[in-house]
Amino acid sequence: MAKNFRFKIISIFLIIGIITITLFGLVCIFIIQAKGDIPKEQSISYAILLAIGIYAVLASVIGAISIKIFTKPVTRILKNAEKIAAGEALDIHYLNPEKEDAEVGDLVKAFNLMTSELQQNLNEAAKQKRQIEAILLHMTDGVIAFDINGKILHINPAATRLLELTPQEDTFDKIFKQLKLDINLEKIVYLENWTSYEQKVNIQDNKTVNLYFAPYTDEADRPNGVIVVIQDITEHVKLDNMRKEFVADVSHELKTPITIIMGNADTLLDSEYDREMQAKFLNSIAAEARRMASLVSDLLTLSRYDNNETRWEKTEFDLGDLAKKCLESLKIEIDKKKQNAECFVTANVPPVFADKDGIERVIRNILTNSIKYTEEGGTIKVYVGFVYNDAYIKIIDNGIGIPESDLSKIFERFYRVDKARTREMGGTGLGLSIAKEILDKNNGTIDIKSKVGEGTEVVIRVPTKV
Repeated sequence: MAKNFRFKIISIFLIIGIITITLFGLVCIFIIQAKGDIPKEQSISYAILLAIGIYAVLASVIGAISIKIFTKPVTRILKNAEKIAAGEALDIHYLNPEKEDAEVGDLVKAFNLMTSELQQNLNEAAKQKRQIEAILLHMTDGVIAFDINGKILHINPAATRLLELTPQEDTFDKIFKQLKLDINLEKIVYLENWTSYEQKVNIQDNKTVNLYFAPYTDEADRPNGVIVVIQDITEHVKLDNMRKEFVADVSHELKTPITIIMGNADTLLDSEYDREMQAKFLNSIAAEARRMASLVSDLLTLSRYDNNETRWEKTEFDLGDLAKKCLESLKIEIDKKKQNAECFVTANVPPVFADKDGIERVIRNILTNSIKYTEEGGTIKVYVGFVYNDAYIKIIDNGIGIPESDLSKIFERFYRVDKARTREMGGTGLGLSIAKEILDKNNGTIDIKSKVGEGTEVVIRVPTKV
């Protein structure tokens, strides 16, 4: 009904207009004949001409009104189309097809449907764009998108930071020329069998990044540019180097005792020696075997710590009693070197909560090092106390000390300040590494201060039972 409403109104207007014109014409004829000035035939002609003129005027007015009524929704559609072209947001309920005629109403419906779907697509595209921008903004990996001419289309903060770029480096050639890379954009984009390319780059000797180049195409599968992903692999490279050094160190540490054992054994087999010489060679073989067994044991211990295969039995115990027990167990070695070793408990230390066997191993390790690297007649002092929520053991000796340049490296595996002397004294170079691993697993810490020729101070902290 709503669709035919305007048609009925216009029809009524036309009928009323025709009736009005006819009546007006009859009245005009009647008036003219009443005066008697004009013959009857002429009066009828005048009346018809006047009626036609009035009818033409009314028809023009009604036509103009009708055109305006019919073109109004089309005009609104055109205006909305212009808004769409300009990217403006639209109110999809702006046009109501129920208020239009059949043909125009169908056009309005189609336009509203198109507008609704387009608005949804635009909203979804804007949402995805914001998501991608947020992801790129917070990525730790760098991403740079270049167009076919090498201009930057997008670069995230991580890429700028990792490659240490400046504003002047704003093209493909400038960026990779600064990195001293011989790489060609056209080769990546146009080579048919080229799908990706990786390159490892060192940046100012303290950072290593991996660059991954991948071309991308448009909807017609034509080359459109290159995406470069930058990954910081500095830690991976360091770990790989450490692994290589570790394997080399283990090989070297095992090779030395094996060589000595094989040499002494071959000597005994090739010649006859008296019991005294045999005992000398056998003692050397036994000492190297024990050293090798100690090294393997320490390596297995570290491996278990690294793989979290060790079960830590945390209990409450008295740290002061444990320190005295460890010092007493090393009395024979202390007496051999005629050293003065004492233990002092300086406060009412609350019980600690940790793995007792592990903490005992740490204390014995540090005390053994103090005894080993303190000259005969030297002094070793052990203090047990409490600060904040930690109990501590402070071991101070007046031994040979450690150079300041080596203090930051002494917890590295196989690191030795004096390799020859350490090997001579039977060390594996893993003791401090094991100590630190044990304390880390028990929420403790270890700090070392030392001066060459003056001695070393080691502070071990263990958390108390809360």
